[in-house]
Amino acid sequence: MRAAVLTVSDGVAHGEREDRSGDVLEELLAADGYDVARVVVPDERDAIADAIADLAGEASLVLTTGGTGLGNRDVTPEATMVVLDRPAPGIAEAIRADSIARTPHGLLSRGIAGVRGRTLVVNLPGSPGGCRDGYAVLRPALEHALELLAGEPTAHRQT
Repeated sequence: MRAAVLTVSDGVAHGEREDRSGDVLEELLAADGYDVARVVVPDERDAIADAIADLAGEASLVLTTGGTGLGNRDVTPEATMVVLDRPAPGIAEAIRADSIARTPHGLLSRGIAGVRGRTLVVNLPGSPGGCRDGYAVLRPALEHALELLAGEPTAHRQT
């Protein structure tokens, strides 16, 4: 199955910083058997929205990292909202709740999640730890979510 990691960072896009968060997500996804595409864009609303739309055309899952805080250039949630067909608020709420339990800075996260076509899109923080923790929250429900979006027959499994 194909997944995509979209890193939203002026510093990474301009070659001033390593994409450590994108590396973490790629490693986690690859370990779970995903074929992973990687894209980096600056903190620009149109570039983010266009990249999500493009990636959703080729991947079942798009994870973004970066641009979800309170900074003036943190516009990932706004760009994501423009391209989503339907929200999936439970995902963002769960990731935020887990983050708040770990650090008071979790209160500052504005990431969202939703569906574009048959693709799940989830905004994750711009830190390696935040990406690792957010993916751990998402992971138990991910396979079932992607099966539902693909229109595959599913059965509710008790956890």
